[in-house]
Amino acid sequence: MPPSPEVTAVEIARLAGVGRAAVSNWRKRHADFPQPVGGSEASPTFALPQVEDWLRRQGKIAELPLVERCRQQLDALRDPAGNPGAPLLPAGAFLLLLHRAPRRWAALAGEPDTRLALALPRAVAEVAGQALGGGALTLLELPALFGSTQLELCRMLARLAAEQGAAAAYEALLATSRQPVQLPPEAAALLLALAGEPASLLDPACGLGAVLRAAPADAVRHGQERDPVTAGAALLRLALQAGTDAPVPLPLHLAAGDALRADADPALLVDAVLCRPPYNERDWGYEELRYDPRWLFDQAPPRAEPELAWLLHCLAHTRPGGLTALLLPPTVASRRSGRRLRAELLRTGALRAVLALPAGAAPPYGVPLHLWLLRRPDPQGPSPTRRLLLLDATATQPEQFDWPTLHRTVLDGWQAFDAGAEVVERPGVHRVLDSIELLDDDTDLAPARHLPSPAPAGGASALADQRGRLGELLATLAELDRRLPAVAETGAGQGAPMTTLGELARAGALELFSSGAGPAVRPAAEDPSATPVLTEQDLAAGRRPSAALAGAGAPGEGAALLARPGDVLVAALGGGSVLVVRPGDPADGAALGARLHLLRPDPALLDPEFLAGRLRSTAGARSASSHASTTSRLDVRRVQVPRLPIESQRELGEAFGRIAAFAAGLRQAEELGRQLAQGLTDGLADGGLSVG
Repeated sequence: MPPSPEVTAVEIARLAGVGRAAVSNWRKRHADFPQPVGGSEASPTFALPQVEDWLRRQGKIAELPLVERCRQQLDALRDPAGNPGAPLLPAGAFLLLLHRAPRRWAALAGEPDTRLALALPRAVAEVAGQALGGGALTLLELPALFGSTQLELCRMLARLAAEQGAAAAYEALLATSRQPVQLPPEAAALLLALAGEPASLLDPACGLGAVLRAAPADAVRHGQERDPVTAGAALLRLALQAGTDAPVPLPLHLAAGDALRADADPALLVDAVLCRPPYNERDWGYEELRYDPRWLFDQAPPRAEPELAWLLHCLAHTRPGGLTALLLPPTVASRRSGRRLRAELLRTGALRAVLALPAGAAPPYGVPLHLWLLRRPDPQGPSPTRRLLLLDATATQPEQFDWPTLHRTVLDGWQAFDAGAEVVERPGVHRVLDSIELLDDDTDLAPARHLPSPAPAGGASALADQRGRLGELLATLAELDRRLPAVAETGAGQGAPMTTLGELARAGALELFSSGAGPAVRPAAEDPSATPVLTEQDLAAGRRPSAALAGAGAPGEGAALLARPGDVLVAALGGGSVLVVRPGDPADGAALGARLHLLRPDPALLDPEFLAGRLRSTAGARSASSHASTTSRLDVRRVQVPRLPIESQRELGEAFGRIAAFAAGLRQAEELGRQLAQGLTDGLADGGLSVG
C-alpha cells in the first residue's frame, strides 16, 4: 500500500481556517476525531484522508487549494531518513515533460496505471536528457518506477500546470516546501545589471538559482550548490523558465558539492561570477586548502576569513577583466584577520568598489550587507587604475525599503566609475579614493568611515516650508477626525455568518489574482511613458508607483496584472497594506509588482471598501495567517468575511473608507514631522542653523 499523506495539528488548523487551539479542543471533545498515525506525543501526525473526511462530516473544512494537495502528496513520498525535498526532483522533471513535450503526456494519460507506471519514467528521463544533457539525470536521480501515489501526484500536477503553467506550478511547490532562504529576485537582478550582459556566468553557491534565473536566456550559466536536492531543483527551475523553442541541450551546467572543497570545474573561466556565499563558516577547509592554486596574489585566506576564501575562489573563475560581485557581511571590510589580503586586493587594483546596502536587501535581512565588486587583473593588459569607489546606498533610502531607488543609486555610481568617467563626490553617498589612502594599519573598507557627512538639505527655508505643510496636514487630519464614524456596542451573539474569500471566488462573487514574482521592472524615471508598476513598498508607504515595466512581462510569466477601478490590492505578506483603486488614482492602470494579491469583486455582490476594511482588520489577517501575525504570509483565500446584504456592506464600506483616510493622514503627518524634527536637529547640531 502506498503511504498516506500525514498532517500535523497546525496543518489541520490551516485546512479548516481555525487556530491550533481549536484542533486541540476537537480532539478532546469528539470521540470520532481521527487517531494519530505517526509523529510524537508532543507533535502527532494524522492521516490526511481521515482528517478531510472528518472535517467534511462536521462541516468545518475550508477550501484546500490544488497546490496544497500536491504538497501533501510530496510530503507522503519523502523518505524520513533522506532529504525532505527529494520528491521535488521527480515532480519537477514531470513538469518539464509537460512543458517541453505536452503531447507525450496527453498520449500517456489515458493508459492503465500498470502501463503508465512503466512508460512515464522513460518519457520523463528522455525529455529531461534531451533538454539538459545526459549528465543531468545523475543529478536529478529520477526513479525507475512510478507507483500509484506518484501517478496520482502526476495527475494533480498536470491539472495544476494546466491552471498556472508548468513553470509557475513548480515555483508554487518550491514556495510551499521547506527550502533555505534564497536571494530575492530584486537582488539577483541588481547583480546581473552590474555585470552588464555577460555571455557566461557562474554562481558557485547558487541555492535555487536566483542569480542564474535572472540572466539572459542565451547566456551560458554555470552553478554549484552544496545540497544535491537544491542543485537539482535549481536546474529544473532554469529549464522550466526556458521557452519550448529554446535549443537543446540548454546552456545550463549545475553541479552538486561544496565549491571550495570540491570545485566542479577548476579550469572554468567566465565573464562574471556573481554570488552570495555562505557566511561565518569556520570549518571551510583551511587545512586542506592552504596551498590551493586558486589563491591569487600568493595570499591564502586566514582561517577566520571564510568569506575571503569564497572571494578568491570567485576571482579565480573570472576571466581577466571580468567582473566578480559578492554580497558579504559588513565585518569582512574591517576584521583585523583579513587586513593583509584586503591590502593586496587594493595594491593589485582587483578590488574596484565596496557598496553598503541597506538592511533588507538580502538574507540575513536584519544585516546591512556590503556588495564587493572586483575585476580580475589582466597580466597582458594595461595596468589597472588603483582607485576604489565607496558608496553608501543607505543614505538614499526612504523610510520603506525601495528597490528602484537602490538600483538607481548603485548602478549610477558604479557604471560611471567603471567606464572611467569622473565621479563627483556626493557627501554621505559616494566618493572615489586612491587605494594608497586606504592602506594603513587597519585597511578598513567600510564606506561609512570614509564618506563626508551629508550637508543639511534645504536649509532654513526648506524647513519653514516643511513646517507649513505639516500645519496644513494637521488641519486636514482634524477634519478627518471629525468624520470618523460614531460607534456603539452591538451586544453578544449578533455576529453575521462567516464565509471565506475562496468560497466567494468559487461562487463568482469576486476574482482572485496573485502577482507571484511579478514582471521585470526598472525605475519609473527611466521611461515616464512606460506602464507604471506598483511595488510592495509603494503599497505599504501609500505612494504612487515607483517602477515601470521593463517589457511585456517577466520571461515565462505571461502578461502583467493591471489594476482597474474597484480592485482591492493587498500585500501577500500582510501587515495591513490594502488599497482600493479609484478612477484616476496613480494605481489605476498600473501593473502589479511582486508579492501582491488583486481582488476584483462583483460590485453588485461585494462592496470593495467593505472588503478592504475586513482585510485591514486584525481578525481578517489572523484568520488567514499560519502564525497568527500581521507580518506573516497571507493566504488571501482563507480570509473570513461576514455574509451581509450589499446595502449593509456599503454602509460599513463608507465607514471603513473614512477610517482608512484618517490612517493615511496620520502616516503622512508622522513622516513629515519626523523629517522636520531631524532637519532641525541636524541643522542646529552642525552649526548650519542658529536659534532665533
